[in-house]
Formats: sequence, C-alpha cells, structure tokens
Amino acid sequence: MTEYTSPVPMPALDAIAPEPYRGIYGMPMFPLLPTADLEESKDFWLRGLGFIDLFSIPGRITHLRRWAFQDVLLVPGQVGPGSALAISFSCVLSQIDEVAARCEELRPGCTSGPEVKPWNSVELTVETPERVRIVLTAARPIDPDSAQAAELRAVGIDVPRG
Repeated sequence: MTEYTSPVPMPALDAIAPEPYRGIYGMPMFPLLPTADLEESKDFWLRGLGFIDLFSIPGRITHLRRWAFQDVLLVPGQVGPGSALAISFSCVLSQIDEVAARCEELRPGCTSGPEVKPWNSVELTVETPERVRIVLTAARPIDPDSAQAAELRAVGIDVPRG
C-alpha cells in the first residue's frame, strides 16, 4: 500500500496553510453552484474566501480552487425552489446510463441528461428525495486537433497537441 499525504496540514497552532494548488487532476468531488451573477460570485469567492480562478469560460463556468481537492464550480443559473447546491461526483462514461436507469426505476422523473458540457464532460443530474441535485460527471477524451481542444486552449487549459 502506498502512503498518501494529505494537502491539509496537521492541526497545530503554528500550522501553515498550503498555497493554492494550480495543477490539473481528476476531481473526486466538488460542488456546482448556480449563481444569478457569475462575476459577482466569482469576485466574492476570490476576494472574500481566498480562492483562485483556476480557469473560466466567460459566461459559462468559473473553476475556483484553494488547496488541492478544494474545488468549486460556479455556473450561471437561478436558485430554484429545491436545493441551490449541486454536488458532483466523478464517474466514468460507462456508468452514466446504468445509474440513470436505476434512479429512474426508483423515482421516475428524477433524472435529467445525460448532457454534454462545454468543459469536456458528460453529466447526469439526479434529484434525490431530499431535493439535492447530485451530478455524476464523466470526463470525455479530447481529440487534440478538434475545435473543442482549440476552445479550451484559448481559455488557458493545457490540451496536449496530437
């Protein structure tokens, strides 16, 4: 077994917070927060809470981060009568349809999607009995010569060329 070192420092009076982590990794879990004003929310998270703007697709998404594994995605949207919070869990493409079928069997009408997103994922949204939105998000392979890869490079995301 390999040993894992957490990005969170051990509790101590003299503990030093790690710097924001700018590396790219598969995010195991992250909140997806709808906001009526993407720029206002982004400013609050950056200046108020000390997050960094890892990347933004203007008008579509802002990916914020503090330490490793402290990721938040802001997206345009109105807060509806259900929960404003959507919790995203990583999965693989082959799981999306299976999960959708199981959830629909248990609670007909509880799923929406799957939907291809501009940030290179396929997402299935499931509303739980508690009215929490769970988003299962599966990364898609990127053709390095595609228009999508060029668009991601244009906003500062490193997509290796083929």
